[in-house]
Amino acid sequence: MRKQGVLAGGAAAVTVVLWASAFVAIRHVGQEMSAGALSLGRLLVGSVLLGIFVFTRPRRWPAREDWKLLLVCGLLWFGAYNLALNAAERHLDAGTTAMLVNIGPLLIALLAGVLLKEGFPRQLVVGSAVAFGGVVLIGLSSADGDAEAWGVVLCLAAAAAYAIGVVSQKPLLARLPALEVTWLSCVIGAVACLPFGPALVREVRPSIWWVVFLGAFPTAIAFTTWAYALARTTAGRMGATTYLVPPITIFLGWLLLGESPEPLAYAGGLLCLVGVAVSRYRRRTVAAIPAVKVDSPDSKPLSKS
Repeated sequence: MRKQGVLAGGAAAVTVVLWASAFVAIRHVGQEMSAGALSLGRLLVGSVLLGIFVFTRPRRWPAREDWKLLLVCGLLWFGAYNLALNAAERHLDAGTTAMLVNIGPLLIALLAGVLLKEGFPRQLVVGSAVAFGGVVLIGLSSADGDAEAWGVVLCLAAAAAYAIGVVSQKPLLARLPALEVTWLSCVIGAVACLPFGPALVREVRPSIWWVVFLGAFPTAIAFTTWAYALARTTAGRMGATTYLVPPITIFLGWLLLGESPEPLAYAGGLLCLVGVAVSRYRRRTVAAIPAVKVDSPDSKPLSKS
């Protein structure tokens, strides 16, 4: 059990780092490619790479009732989320976008508590509130004041699609392998984005390696490690873990794009770390050891009178 928890934590860490890198990569390449073309290119690369691994091992084909959830996950999380995120980053910097999209975990915790019957543990509520406060601080420190309202709306739409996608994915992972769920969802998202094919052909050449990176790492690898970790914990707790994405995005944006974080961002990042730690904390219970009566070696049985 402990080994499984370590593996799930490692998978979540890989996801967080790769998703943070995606915000920065999208911000960079989004000035050269339209939102639809970038979404389709990323999902096509991810579908091909994931399909290679899926078809090299035994597969469990989804049952009829699973396809409804797969369609919701694929169309919203892989399709609508990517379109909205790519479009938003044409208006907002990477750090602000990451902050706004990360209201998603709060929506996940709410939806999972109601629809998946996960409830609302005190440490999850407290940890989410603390981490969200950190995200707000990061946003206040990184926003440049001229963020367009349309970019904010797109970020909120991306967050909603992300939350609904995660909650619809969770039941599937109890019945299907994480890799297969990720691949099918990615294929569904790619099919939904096929109308952007002509734009992809026109725009992809100068940015082809960025598209390959986004499809291979933040999509194929990160979504698979996410599904692996999600299958081994609650949707609410996994959602809270993604509060680590904004501080990492801020750092990468400063390192690669020259977006210098303000001192307030560091305080926000610390709050994110504290909030995630609180939300993932599980109090260990020690089983009571029954008392054993031991006769004293000096005791002697009472003689009958």
